[in-house]
Amino acid sequence: MAPDTHASLAAHADWSVDPRKRWVTVAYRTGIGWGLVAPNLVGPMDSFLSRLIQQAAGGAVALGVDLPIGLPRAYAATRPEAGFPTFLGNLATMPDFFSVCATLADIRHDRPFYPARGLAGMTRLSHAQALGLSNAADLSRQCDRATAERPAGAPLFWTLGANQSGKAAIAAWLGVILPALHREASLHLWPFEGSFRSLLAPGYVALAETYPAEALRHLDIRLRGSKRRQADRIACAGPLLSAMDRLSVTPDDAMRRQTLAGFGADAAGEDRFDSVVGVLCVLNVLAGHRPDTAPDDGWIRNWEGWVLGQTASPLDRPCSLPLPPRGGR
Repeated sequence: MAPDTHASLAAHADWSVDPRKRWVTVAYRTGIGWGLVAPNLVGPMDSFLSRLIQQAAGGAVALGVDLPIGLPRAYAATRPEAGFPTFLGNLATMPDFFSVCATLADIRHDRPFYPARGLAGMTRLSHAQALGLSNAADLSRQCDRATAERPAGAPLFWTLGANQSGKAAIAAWLGVILPALHREASLHLWPFEGSFRSLLAPGYVALAETYPAEALRHLDIRLRGSKRRQADRIACAGPLLSAMDRLSVTPDDAMRRQTLAGFGADAAGEDRFDSVVGVLCVLNVLAGHRPDTAPDDGWIRNWEGWVLGQTASPLDRPCSLPLPPRGGR
């Protein structure tokens, strides 16, 4: 696979509903590889993509984000659209879609996020059944499911607990993706519009989903302990710097200091760590070391999406559904 020759800038944002925990790390192309700057706060969401394009001086931007981009196929099977991008365009007809439900009685097909707070006895099975799905596994996309290489990610519509991703998705879809699509801004969504490298074009952001637990394995980094502990992040400094060297990435002084210090002792240290792991994941794909395509599955390429660079298949089988009738590319 030929290395990328088009992206002027690569970036990765570790996303959260809390603006203080949204961090982005940027790599810019140099004559001999890539320069890497220390993580910074994402800042205002409405100008995030335009600021990246400006930093790229009008060149192509390859952006990874740690949040779900797509819908589970059991839910998508009930939709009339041809695929996920069209679904996003039709969300204006579902004004309650992003309102998180407080009780099971509040859940509707056009209001799927749950729960607003913890209640005794709540389960993902009851959430799935309230949506008309047959089991809790139907809440998950294929790329959310556990593989032999890493644990499962959280389902899109679930919004409770430290590992949930629903609230981050709501924040990013509402604050970044939907406004860009409504403005017909320079945004391409992977894998729905093609391979990642094919979406790189001057003045455009190619946006792909990442998963830090997956990215660590792509980079041959083994995190011992927890990324929430600074000491465990410090132990990853050597492997991180080695990965940078393999990818012809030169960290600036601030980036090197933060790496050696485990990205700080504050609560946002894990977010800065993830943003750096994520941008190296993006660069690893651009270098041709991991695939920039999703599996050849109509549901995945048109509705569910995929994790950038993932090659391992889910351990459990997908729900049995016919291919989308109008979703082929």
